[in-house]
Amino acid sequence: MKAVAGDLVLYNGRAVLPDRVVEDARIIIRDGRIEDVSGGPGRPVLSGRALDACGGFVLPGFIDLHSDAIEREIEPRPRAIFPAELAYRELEKKAAGHGITTMFHSFSFADAELGLRSTETAAEIIRTITNHTKQSQLIRNRIHLRYEIAGVRAVPAIRRLIEEDRVDLLSFMDHTPGQGQFKTVESYRNYLQKTYHLGLENIEEILSAKKLPEGLRDENLLVLSALAARRGLPLASHDDDSPEQVRRYYQLGVRICEFPVIVEAALAAGNMGMHVCVGAPNVLRGGSQSNNVRAIDVIRSGAADILCSDYYPAAILHAVFQVAAELGDLPAAVNMATLNPARAAGLEGELGSLEAGKAADLVVVQDCGGLPAVVAVVVGGRPVYRVEYGRQERREKERPGRCGQGFWAECAGGGGK
Repeated sequence: MKAVAGDLVLYNGRAVLPDRVVEDARIIIRDGRIEDVSGGPGRPVLSGRALDACGGFVLPGFIDLHSDAIEREIEPRPRAIFPAELAYRELEKKAAGHGITTMFHSFSFADAELGLRSTETAAEIIRTITNHTKQSQLIRNRIHLRYEIAGVRAVPAIRRLIEEDRVDLLSFMDHTPGQGQFKTVESYRNYLQKTYHLGLENIEEILSAKKLPEGLRDENLLVLSALAARRGLPLASHDDDSPEQVRRYYQLGVRICEFPVIVEAALAAGNMGMHVCVGAPNVLRGGSQSNNVRAIDVIRSGAADILCSDYYPAAILHAVFQVAAELGDLPAAVNMATLNPARAAGLEGELGSLEAGKAADLVVVQDCGGLPAVVAVVVGGRPVYRVEYGRQERREKERPGRCGQGFWAECAGGGGK
């Protein structure tokens, strides 16, 4: 086999396809797209750039539908605010290192909230980021706008952002105390106090503002869901705590159920053909930080089909391999972070799997000290990330070709056999 000059050829990897693993895989990339995926031993004849996967797994790039990481990148400590454009650029590099090639940055719109989750601040940050992505980007950056359904003032701002084509995914969340994530008023008070360091008077003002008449809530949901349908935006719900709540959202056009707080809600969503998204941090930690359902139990039930990073981007990679061990099925686990979220977001024709014709978003993963490690990333055919782990000479002799050593084969001039 001979690669055309100027192509990028990835070889000597274990390519994870939607239904199987191809050993000794060769992936030819041309004009930013996958041209061919095949298997067979031996180093190919090269006439362009080549990437030796050194026996590691080659996965499609992760598609993270829900990441709050941008909030912590902008405000790493309370009231320590950094410019949105700086935070966005730095987070891109971190995301690539975690194997995330498409990230849906999650922004909350809630009238009563403070800081980055206030309507005006969140809208300004979204405009800043979307303006910068038009100039250049390392990975594929998208916007996930989360609407707190108790908000009234936020609706006009959300409509403007959608009409300006700055939103890629819209979700409905209800953080009214007494249901969903916050089962008691006290748990919500504790959240506000820890997150925003508020006094009792400020907390009571926020609680009062969340007491919105139910009829007005329904009207806002109808308006926004109709607008999303016209614009072709996928809709998600958040923290569903009953099958009844899942059905109400389904009737509005919601097809993604995020972080259901009980297994019964997840099963109801799955039975209606909805995608069910659980948090990778929940998988790794073995439970919910809010004492809700364990993500692994939702996965075991067969309801969950999507993993997202939630608040910790590094979690996706490790959760994928933990789920793979649980299920005994690596392709199925990888699909939870690649093909399934692509389908949920309407991107499956372009992203989410190692198939001819799709964009060449690839991640090379190797075993480093018993943990999976991303050692090379390609986005749209562009190499955007590479690391080489150092180790002692003795370990090199025992485990040659591991942890990123010797990846790029004659990149500059091509050639080599």
